[in-house]
Amino acid sequence: MSLHQRQQLPAAAPAELHLSSPRAAFYGAPNRPLSSFLLGRVGLLAVISLLVLLGVFLPGSGSIFTLFSSSSHSQWKEYTLARAAAFAARNGTIVVCAVSHPYLPFLNNWLISVARQKRQDQVLVIAEDYATLYEVNSRWPGHAVLIPPVPDSQTAHKFGSEGFFIFTSRRPRHLLHILELGYSVMYNDVDMVWLADPLPYLEGNHDIYFTDDMAAVKPLNHPHDLPPPGKKGRTYICSCMIFLRPTKGAKKVMKSWIEELENQPWSKKTKSNDQPAFNWALNKTAGQQVDMYLLPQAAFPTGGLYFKNKSWVKETKDMQVIIHNNYITGFDKKIKRFKDYGLWLVDDHGHESPLGKM
Repeated sequence: MSLHQRQQLPAAAPAELHLSSPRAAFYGAPNRPLSSFLLGRVGLLAVISLLVLLGVFLPGSGSIFTLFSSSSHSQWKEYTLARAAAFAARNGTIVVCAVSHPYLPFLNNWLISVARQKRQDQVLVIAEDYATLYEVNSRWPGHAVLIPPVPDSQTAHKFGSEGFFIFTSRRPRHLLHILELGYSVMYNDVDMVWLADPLPYLEGNHDIYFTDDMAAVKPLNHPHDLPPPGKKGRTYICSCMIFLRPTKGAKKVMKSWIEELENQPWSKKTKSNDQPAFNWALNKTAGQQVDMYLLPQAAFPTGGLYFKNKSWVKETKDMQVIIHNNYITGFDKKIKRFKDYGLWLVDDHGHESPLGKM
């Protein structure tokens, strides 16, 4: 199998198997349809007896369905990133997000917008807890993977907290692992909504593509180089929307990002997150045979611009591609702002998500 060939997951056994089928031989099916056996009196009694025995001798299991669920859980617990990436990749590219269980509503909202651009099959959800891994794969098999070690807490971490730092600091390791497997990867936070397909905007063959997190308005034809450093001596590039190709340059940036996070751990004084370290990594690797590309602001605006500058939004109408709901903190506040702007899709369009209504 080639590296980027879509890997097929084991399909469920069909309802009716015949001996002539290789799959039937594997499952030991009799030489007649399985449905005939189940509908017969003897088969029906055998099934009922089995269920009763399971209920008597395995009372802790709750039901036979719990047994099947446990088996499924075991399957996904052993599911590797290499298998998951091969399953989700299209033309060597994966669209990735990282999610913990409290943020499943945001995942679903983001997925609806991705599905509208026909890119949902390329999505790989990196689950940051087992609850998310099992929930997503029970609804959408194969599209979630967990990369150990798993953070202990499943709470919705506040921006600036130690938990938020631990959660986000895992990101460059995930991305580097995918690059080392040979795939291009687009990373998104799930507090985003796609209004158009972003992949056609990835012009050229650069190592890394990113967006500016500054709200100051740029000319429509602004340069695509890394912007100059700000007051803190570094740039203000957003670490929430990144596209990487599996090149030496992109890997160098990810390794530098990991080093910066290790050198600048979270403390009560700094209350840092992963983004300053990402910017230091960009600044230190710029010019070191790393080809960087700043995406157009009109297509990929920061939330501080899109949600706070109505005149700019009017002037750039129909140019936006991805809207990022940042420059605001708090689970409920983000949902409210999405609702105010008609971007909270799960209430009325949940059926459009590959996860269904949740």
